[in-house]
Amino acid sequence: MSRRIFSSYAYGPGPRSNCWWDETIDAPVWPSLDSDKRVDVAVIGAGFTGISSALHLAESGAEVAVLEAETPGWGASGRNGGFCCIGGAKLGASAMTRRYGRHETQTYQAGEVEAVNLVQGLIARHGIQADTHSDGETILAHTPKAARALRQEAEEAGGDFVAGPDLPRHGLGGAFHGALSTPIGFALNPRKYLFGLAKAAQAAGALLYQNSPALRVQRVDNSWQVQTPNGRLTADQLVIATNGYSSEDLPDWLAGRYMPTQSTAMVTRPITQAEQAQQGWTSAQMAYDSRHLLHYFRLMPDGRFLFGMRGGLLSSPRAEQKIRGQLRRHFEALFPEWRSIETSHIWSGMVCLSRNLVPFVGAVPDHPGLFAGLCYHGNGVAMGSYAGALLGDLVQGKTPARPYSKVVQQLPRFPLGRARRLLMPPAYAVLGLMD
Repeated sequence: MSRRIFSSYAYGPGPRSNCWWDETIDAPVWPSLDSDKRVDVAVIGAGFTGISSALHLAESGAEVAVLEAETPGWGASGRNGGFCCIGGAKLGASAMTRRYGRHETQTYQAGEVEAVNLVQGLIARHGIQADTHSDGETILAHTPKAARALRQEAEEAGGDFVAGPDLPRHGLGGAFHGALSTPIGFALNPRKYLFGLAKAAQAAGALLYQNSPALRVQRVDNSWQVQTPNGRLTADQLVIATNGYSSEDLPDWLAGRYMPTQSTAMVTRPITQAEQAQQGWTSAQMAYDSRHLLHYFRLMPDGRFLFGMRGGLLSSPRAEQKIRGQLRRHFEALFPEWRSIETSHIWSGMVCLSRNLVPFVGAVPDHPGLFAGLCYHGNGVAMGSYAGALLGDLVQGKTPARPYSKVVQQLPRFPLGRARRLLMPPAYAVLGLMD
């Protein structure tokens, strides 16, 4: 049985109850694995990474099967903020260059851009109606000091800087001191994108199974065997794509190498144009603020406003109620003219961090035929999709044609093992003081 580091409540229906995306499109119904089956490649996890890897593998002629423990869209890929943007690492460019060198850092950065392009291309190629909008993304300064840093960044590296007093004129009115926009990225409905990707994978020949949790993973006679409640999947190669919903023993190699942490998001009722004008926020830009413990938000095509932030450190019905109340207070502080705008939906889910603050995508050392993609630091729409595409090549022994940096080829363990969540309260406290 799986061994996870949060309470069982975190992995149950409670946190995802009242998720807005569930209202926008019905989930497809896949069969469950109810017999023994052999394929070329088995994938555990049917989120962006798992489905993207299955699509790219199937298109290359491999026989691939994906196991989803719950129902389609149940995990983070079906309940995130829908930001397809540059990101994936929490390690800054200077620190990355010192650690990995200029070439590998530039290769990683090229991969971040290519990840956005990949999603855009998949949506276009497969005709996925994902409610896309936003011309790039915008970072908003939460202090005058942060505004000065953004202005300097714009002067040195280019970009469209808007001073605080001019923000309402650009439709970015709120408790902010300046803004810097980058033209790369767009917003989408993550559930519609995921299901469109899954439909394309099935059309290419991939087998997708729901309600088929991996109970045990083992290497037997040069093959990988994955035991589910009603069947066994045997494959020459195995891809782990479970990200924040990973387990310490599926497989054992994962133990201590990932840090799930919670994020909470809300959606308001549709906001009228008059109400938008009253606050001064009329832009369709997806945006986030300059805090380390950042807020992310966007006005969606139907007039609803999505607003999210990091979640609580504990997981229980009481903790969930507390963080949902805190999220609403943060929303009202940043957008005070919208205090009377009701929240229609609010939910939580897991993002995933790594000790070295970068994603992992690649072959697992000393485990023949085992591959993994995880730890996107809250930017899994683009980077998870990209990881799946890279894994599609790596599993087949191909050198990826897309940028593939050594930056993402190590996944060291955290201290404290299964007790590593004890590292988060002091980390959050320090980041909060820095903000």
